[in-house]
Amino acid sequence: MKKTIESGEDVLISGFGKFCVNEKNERKGRNPQTESALMLDARRVVVFKCSGC
Repeated sequence: MKKTIESGEDVLISGFGKFCVNEKNERKGRNPQTESALMLDARRVVVFKCSGC
């Protein structure tokens, strides 16, 4: 399962839900402690969508 998600593919567990890989673009951010602006890198995140009942 881990290797499948790392490769960017979705994982479906029937009757439970689906793990999807989403691409996030580079975006502006800031350090709340110092108030300095910075750019957050592009990244991939895993989201879970439960299956319907």
